[in-house]
Amino acid sequence: MKVEFAPLSVPLQRRLQTASVAQWIFSFLCLALCCTAAFIALFFTRFWLVSALYAAWWLIDREKPSKGGRRSHVLRNCIVWKYMRDYFPISLVKTAELDPRQNYLVGFHPHGVLPAGAFLNFCTEASGFSKLFPGITPHLMMLSTWFHIPFFRDYLMSGGLIPSDKESASYVLQKPEGGNLLTIIVGGAQEALDARPGSFTLLLKNRKGFVRLAIQHGTPLVPAFSFGENDVFDQVKNPKGSWLRRTQHWLQQIMGISLPLFHARGIFQYSFGLMPYRRPICTVVGKPIPVQKKHRPSEEEVDQLHQKYLDELSKLFEKHKAKYNVPEDSHLEFI
Repeated sequence: MKVEFAPLSVPLQRRLQTASVAQWIFSFLCLALCCTAAFIALFFTRFWLVSALYAAWWLIDREKPSKGGRRSHVLRNCIVWKYMRDYFPISLVKTAELDPRQNYLVGFHPHGVLPAGAFLNFCTEASGFSKLFPGITPHLMMLSTWFHIPFFRDYLMSGGLIPSDKESASYVLQKPEGGNLLTIIVGGAQEALDARPGSFTLLLKNRKGFVRLAIQHGTPLVPAFSFGENDVFDQVKNPKGSWLRRTQHWLQQIMGISLPLFHARGIFQYSFGLMPYRRPICTVVGKPIPVQKKHRPSEEEVDQLHQKYLDELSKLFEKHKAKYNVPEDSHLEFI
């Protein structure tokens, strides 16, 4: 006999969606600190052996983040991510087939305040990545500092996150069997300082390291633009040259993160808080740009491919912007 469960009521669904997004924000803003505090505090309790054993394991396993990480299909398929998907909602759009016999390097734009689209589309199965791109294993690069935090590093690796350094990227891209997709949020933390609704400014004009990496491994470049990524948070005004912007740049140089002062709505009210607005995010993945392998590409070769990438990204944006309510007179600006 087949057992059927009654569907959840709309109010309950909305509460679960809100809770899922709240835990995601908490995990990146507070969980790292909690993991560090717990690791240290346990040494001063009768459970000190837990931290001691983990420290030994951490030492043995220290190279794992740079060797492709350790993903967990259970966590990637957790139902909480589906509630997070429906909160905004978030979707993933494929515009071209990807051959599972090849590796790919995806440039993700824009960073946003907190890259919800990048995380949910490439670190979970909530938007159906494996069904859209069968035979492809996604990896998302993240600031290396986060992987130095005990316990938290394991949480990050379980979703397919790896450190944003050349060693980690090369390990994924040089796998001879293919079927790997490496996503780099090219604008990084610095681009987050310009993330606000209606902004289409990308920190990309002089970002060419990912292009050089693609040439060295002969990996096709794939542009991806996430419509709505900048619309889910407001940010305190921080024009270039202001004391706030200078402070944020100073903190970024010290800690590696830019700390944008963002706000949106609250959990129980809509006037002010750290919860993102319920605005749709749609990540559109473009077609691959063929890349000829060369171990030591010249600056001219890098510049030519970089310009081709900018052109393809602009075409992708212009082709799809009308579908996502972007004004006709809005265009990408590269700085």
